Amino acid sequence: MSAPARLEPLTLAHLDALMAIESQTYAQPWTRGNFLDSINAGYHCQALMAGEQMLGYFVAMMGVQEAHLLNITVAPACQRQGCARLMLQALGLWARGGGAQSLWLEVRVGNARARAVYAACGFHSVGLRRNYYPAAAGQREDAVVMCLTL
Repeated sequence: MSAPARLEPLTLAHLDALMAIESQTYAQPWTRGNFLDSINAGYHCQALMAGEQMLGYFVAMMGVQEAHLLNITVAPACQRQGCARLMLQALGLWARGGGAQSLWLEVRVGNARARAVYAACGFHSVGLRRNYYPAAAGQREDAVVMCLTL
């Protein structure tokens, strides 16, 4: 990262860059409509930027005394540089500020790298959702449910 990283609200102007990252990162990416719906619903949608370059983004929603991370993604070229940790820290601060006592997420069972990042940031595995995620060839993949106490 040459320019300082900053978080800014995700807007329609970010969607082309975001969709390029989303499609490079996931075999079953969110759609543009998923992001539009999240923005329009007033979810906490943030882009991690360095200058004009999008490094990553996240989408979260507040519930009753809890927050739920719906999507967090780091651009493939920016992975392993602390971007996910930075976004998770910012998300935790936002959630605490909104009165949340916990932060929840689901992660694919097969995504060991993401699970390790979450664990290093204080999340604990608390359950399993069977057949939660779509997978290749019409199959489904389980999700590990993780929680961070705030």
